[in-house]
Formats: sequence, C-alpha cells, structure tokens
Amino acid sequence: QVQLVESGGGLVQPGGSLRLSCAAPGITLENYVIGWFRQAPGKEREGVSCISRWGSITYYADSVKGRFTISRDNAKKAVHLQMNSLKPEDTGVYYCQARDFGDTTVEEMCSQSPPRGSWGQGTQVSVSS
Repeated sequence: QVQLVESGGGLVQPGGSLRLSCAAPGITLENYVIGWFRQAPGKEREGVSCISRWGSITYYADSVKGRFTISRDNAKKAVHLQMNSLKPEDTGVYYCQARDFGDTTVEEMCSQSPPRGSWGQGTQVSVSS
C-alpha cells in the first residue's frame, strides 16, 4: 500500500490558479506512474492527469487540457499539478495515486472509469466567486 499525501488545495476565484502537491516519502517514486484524480459533489471520481515514471509521458482529461500541467521530481519524491484558469466545474476533492509502472500505462490509469484502488484524504479545491 503506497501512502501519498495531497496538499495545496483551497478556495480560489474563477480564473485563478492553484498548485497541488503529492508527497510520497516512503517509496522510490520512479517506480510508479502517478495520477491526479478528482471527485466533485454527487459525481464519480475521475482521472484528471497522469504522468509516467520519468515524466516523459503525460495524459490530461479533455476538460483540463491547456489549463493544467502535471510534473514530478523523483529526487524530492513529489508530484505537482499546476492548475491555471480555474473554473467552477473544477471544484472537488483532488487525490493522487501511485501505481507500479509495470501494472499500468499513463492513459490506462487516467481513463479507467471508475478508477480503481485505494485513496488518501485528498485536498479540497473550491472555485467560486
């Protein structure tokens, strides 16, 4: 069981930005594909963005393309999600998850519906004026 800790959420006005962080202190991060997922009130959890073990392959849901950027720093055991031009529909609890690189591809991890596996506490993102 990989333990990850999400942070960086908050309340922001439409058009604003937030940078989410996913800390993975107990693992060798480069052995894992990392994904960000979100769950809006009353909706299923969905994949937002995923990144390959070395960061060379990324996937973005259509709804966030051009606005969100995923990145990782394996040495610092951290993955970030830079979210710009936020919209009210981006509101939800954001989670990160790690899957062994041998068990999944970036696209498979992010497009699975609903996404499988266990989840941490997540971080709340609220976009409202």
